[in-house]
Amino acid sequence: MPTAPQLSIVMPIYNEQEALPLTVERLRPILDGLDVTYEVVGVDDGSTDATPVLMQKIRQDWPEFRIVRFARNSGHQAALTAGIHRAFGDYVVSIDADLQDPPEKIPEMLSLAREQSLDIVYGVRGDRGTDTFFKRHTAGAYYWLMRKLVGKRMPNHAGDFRLLSRAAVDALKALPEQQPVYRMLVPWLGFPSGEVVYVREERVAGSTHYPLSKMVRLALDSITNFSASPLRLATWLGLLSFLVCIGLAVYTTVEYALGSTVPGWSSLFIGMLFIGAVQLVCVGLLGEYVGRIYSAVQARPAYFVGYDSADDESQGRA
Repeated sequence: MPTAPQLSIVMPIYNEQEALPLTVERLRPILDGLDVTYEVVGVDDGSTDATPVLMQKIRQDWPEFRIVRFARNSGHQAALTAGIHRAFGDYVVSIDADLQDPPEKIPEMLSLAREQSLDIVYGVRGDRGTDTFFKRHTAGAYYWLMRKLVGKRMPNHAGDFRLLSRAAVDALKALPEQQPVYRMLVPWLGFPSGEVVYVREERVAGSTHYPLSKMVRLALDSITNFSASPLRLATWLGLLSFLVCIGLAVYTTVEYALGSTVPGWSSLFIGMLFIGAVQLVCVGLLGEYVGRIYSAVQARPAYFVGYDSADDESQGRA
């Protein structure tokens, strides 16, 4: 762009035909009320409903709305990556299209970053009352574990609603991550940061795109991308099984010497199950890391951009 906007809003979008109009209706007045130039980068993650048509209609009425469309569905983190990498703004705010994260907090984030010269401002969920009992407690366990891996600089209950400065964006773009998890990557940078606390709302429309399977995948990606602790766990499990086997061998020898051995298969069966389970756990953990090495060697891109409306503008100016 000839003149970069001061603020970019990155919004991953996937099958949000019901929520997107409501999100735009609430987001646009907030951005128009800011005394800054801005763009909204809507990243269509291969939607299969009427979302692409809605995005084109929104763009006709809202010139600041920019469309980036994937050739196929590639996942939320990939859409977030594409939006962050393609955003032109001096500050970049990422927010989902379901209005669970309130856009009214964006001016507060921008003001805090400017006043305190911060590179990162996290949106921290102060109240998760709208979440189910299961999700609240699993989320608490996730953030506890991630803080153990990344350190206390990772804010508790901070999702993907955050503000990044241009310096932080450039640093993220320079990282060779194949499967980035920004909840871990951004705190790892160690840039000056602040927090804005908000109450997480219910989804404005539609159903969640983050079921339990994707939550488990996110947790697994977070752990294996940032720590070799699971491999060390496999080592300790192997050592534990070895010690248990030594103990059983000593116990069997003593019982045999005392003449009180009882023929049976129970102890043998339990021992074989234990050793087999430990071996399978170790092989599984090792396989996760080998798989990531394989993906890194392939160096395949995480997504393919089929269309970017900014390219149309560039060609029109040319």
